[in-house]
Amino acid sequence: MASDGEFGVRTGSEKGLGPKAPCNFVNPLLTDMYQVTMCYAYWKANKHNTTAVFELFFRKNPFNGEYVIFAGLSDVVSFLDHYKFTPEHIAYLRSQMPAAKPEFFDYLRDLDCSQVRVHALQEGSVVFPREPLIRLEGPVGICQLLETSFLCIVNFASLVATNAARMRQAAGPNKTLLEFGLRRAQGPDGGVSASRYCYIGGFDGTSNALAGMLFGMKVGGTHAHSFVQSFSSMEDLETRMIRLPGDEGRDIDFVDIVLRIRTQFGWEHTNTGELASFICICQAFPESFLALVDTYDTLVSGIPNFIIVALAMYEIGYQPIGIRLDSGGLAYLSLE
Repeated sequence: MASDGEFGVRTGSEKGLGPKAPCNFVNPLLTDMYQVTMCYAYWKANKHNTTAVFELFFRKNPFNGEYVIFAGLSDVVSFLDHYKFTPEHIAYLRSQMPAAKPEFFDYLRDLDCSQVRVHALQEGSVVFPREPLIRLEGPVGICQLLETSFLCIVNFASLVATNAARMRQAAGPNKTLLEFGLRRAQGPDGGVSASRYCYIGGFDGTSNALAGMLFGMKVGGTHAHSFVQSFSSMEDLETRMIRLPGDEGRDIDFVDIVLRIRTQFGWEHTNTGELASFICICQAFPESFLALVDTYDTLVSGIPNFIIVALAMYEIGYQPIGIRLDSGGLAYLSLE
């Protein structure tokens, strides 16, 4: 078994990652209705306080892989600590169960998790099929109500953390990995929680500003294709100048340097608007130039334009970071 350190996984209790759940939907009604009706049947038969043991496990590794990164435990603990049916919850359940005895809703109103014991593996552990990740011990009524909630929290968390750990394994320990999944996430809550679980799985940060604020994660990013497309020529630049590094505070004509290098390489065929957009990024963030190179033609325009601007940045004392490539044949283009 690989150790946790080899994957770079983290625990959810690390600074900025807990112990608060990232979603306001995590409350006692985050369950299947049949869990509530089963709880009523237990209560009506006076079996709701019978001690029961529930174990949470999975049957098969995702992604045809060999392991899973266990995540979601800190959210589970937060859920248990704050478990309480509100008057609105009770009113809704009354409307859905009109034949239920009124005393049952008194029972729900007073219910908490003080009699529930939780045994769990450490969050961030490497785990395998059919081994218990969490074991609940307590009255069967409350344990039954917790089942779906636990599965919802842990399944998604572990899936995302596992995928992140696989990417970390492939990239190695020295590459910076940022999560950019918000725009394709399963809604706002899925987006925020996925950012968090990617971090647990070994990513360095996220593009998600809200996740950064909530969990203390590093935030970062590049720029969009729309930014590149908003430039059509050098005339779209507000200024030709860039501030030199250091304490000198002196400006220099950066456009002149860029155009000189472009001519030197014979790359006048590249898209001028794209080139201007790269210059604008350098002027705004000279310490962190990272270019999106696939807006028009990656090999014919994007990469040459990046090289031109990167060499100009080197010439005046800045260190470019690299490129972003997110369309086309990624394997082919990355090799070319």
